[in-house]
Amino acid sequence: MPSKQHWEHVYAAKATDAVSWYQAHAEHSLRLIRDTGLPRTAALIDVGGGASTLVDDLLAEGYQDLSVLDLSAAALQAAQARLGPRAGAVKWRVADITRAVLPVHAYALWHDRAVFHFLTDPQDRQAYVQAVLRAVKPGGHVIVATFAEDGPLQCSGLPVVRYRADQLHAEFGDAFELLAHEREVHHTPFGTVQPFTYCYCRRAVS
Repeated sequence: MPSKQHWEHVYAAKATDAVSWYQAHAEHSLRLIRDTGLPRTAALIDVGGGASTLVDDLLAEGYQDLSVLDLSAAALQAAQARLGPRAGAVKWRVADITRAVLPVHAYALWHDRAVFHFLTDPQDRQAYVQAVLRAVKPGGHVIVATFAEDGPLQCSGLPVVRYRADQLHAEFGDAFELLAHEREVHHTPFGTVQPFTYCYCRRAVS
């Protein structure tokens, strides 16, 4: 897993809307979350959410039980400052997802846009999947997005692993049913293009 120091430096050095992964609105993720049909009271966690605006839009749509986890305290502080008083409605957690001990079966939905592809060590990927198995309710929803097979080889100066949908699903295994997969072409703030693969899975009930 990339070091905490690296990400603290990134968010200290750049404005939150000047990083390659910035989206004014995470429309792809929002639509997939809405399409799960979960009630607005369901517990959702955004892993690697950092300074993403996804939490803003989820609050605006009435979701009431939101958690955001990120390795960078600076990223989370930026999101909290942007939200102002609304930040008090969100649970914020600074943690390395490959080491974090999350509550058992606490979440009805797990969302990750662009964390998993930084896990170049197979052991880190296994630890991540074990965290999902621990934290997501049986029958719960898992949405994970990574760079596609024709996406960048690096991000923020770090190597990544690129995935087709079948490859990404294979990392999670039979405990997760692949319900849908999609492609997104993300346009960065500086005019480059990054293809993403999204996999939407459901955690097995048993």
